[in-house]
Amino acid sequence: MTTHTGNLLHNLILFGRLLRALGMDVNPGRMVDLVRALDHVSIGHKADFYFTARSLLVHEHDDLPLFDQAFDLFWRKPAGEGVWLDLNSFRPEEPSPTLLAPPQPENMAQESEQEGSEEEGDEETQEIIEITRTYSQRELLRQKDFATLTKEELTAVRWLMAQMVWDLGLRQTRRMRAGYGRQPDLRRLMRKNLRYGGELLEWPSREPKFKPRPLIIIADISGSMEQYTRLLLHFSYGLAESLTQKVESFVFSTRLTRITRELHGRDLDRAISEVASQVHDWAGGTRIGESLKTFNYDWGRRVLGRGAIVLLISDGWDRGDPELLRNEIARLHRTCHRLIWLNPLLGSAQYEPLTRGMQAALPHIDDFLPVHNLASLEELALHLQNVTAVQRPSRQRQPIALKGAAFINHR
Repeated sequence: MTTHTGNLLHNLILFGRLLRALGMDVNPGRMVDLVRALDHVSIGHKADFYFTARSLLVHEHDDLPLFDQAFDLFWRKPAGEGVWLDLNSFRPEEPSPTLLAPPQPENMAQESEQEGSEEEGDEETQEIIEITRTYSQRELLRQKDFATLTKEELTAVRWLMAQMVWDLGLRQTRRMRAGYGRQPDLRRLMRKNLRYGGELLEWPSREPKFKPRPLIIIADISGSMEQYTRLLLHFSYGLAESLTQKVESFVFSTRLTRITRELHGRDLDRAISEVASQVHDWAGGTRIGESLKTFNYDWGRRVLGRGAIVLLISDGWDRGDPELLRNEIARLHRTCHRLIWLNPLLGSAQYEPLTRGMQAALPHIDDFLPVHNLASLEELALHLQNVTAVQRPSRQRQPIALKGAAFINHR
């Protein structure tokens, strides 16, 4: 038996094969419907997963007991490396299916010799399906670097990224609304008390009004970021879809391109294809300073108001003028509420921000965080939830001495 780490889609295929082998009418179309339905069901709750699968795969009342037995056995957590099901001994009238213990490596040669000596008239070979482990797949993918993912793992990571919940918190606006605050509402006070002949019998008050913070994403798609570019675009798409406020998205290599319209309200694969067709410097050189200058002068006034948070995603390799980068990122830092630099190389323990671009940018960055795997994205989500609870100190600060660790400047 071969040991597999397994994943959900792989086990769904095996489960469909098992049900078909037991005589149930389970076709590929119904399995596709089940996969799509899981986008709206939390697979962490076994009951939700069970009733979703049963409603889509069982269409005969007599098949319910058989489905229940197959589901309980197939989707349970295996005690060892895996469990094998003997389909010939799995019958509806039996109380439970027969389990075959996985063969030990030292006995596999003897078993193969015995099978070769059997006569042709023996009973037909038992059909075996191996159940691979699913419960640990998410934890493995959480820690795996995006640059090392296989095609199957990439599909699973995209699905997990789509399930993430993002919340940027609220900002206090200058406007007030009727409530139970400490400031009197003079207009309502006059209007309500006129009915009592001018006596102050009611004392209405106002409280501050809160709104979500805007979010701006500026992502590097140069050649040095090619291994991370598509997943980071998926990340930008997921943020735009999950947040109630509008998310402005930009990409840059040698020049800046706005992709907010391409990522909004469309199919994900179609959106990525349209972005690739709109960006003419994909996987080119890197000019961070010139791209930030374009953003500051052409887009800053349009999108940076109302306490915006800026996520700048780049590895810091820059072929432009470091002095220009220093000036433009300082300007960007002054006009936004918080500037967060996400660097995929920061996930490595050996990484040191020694490039000219990073040295020029670090004094003007509020948070310097990794973005190389799912775990780093989950930490970013928690950090963004607490952004509004952090007070902003003076803009004057000393250069940052950073060596192989994430930096968070608490304002």
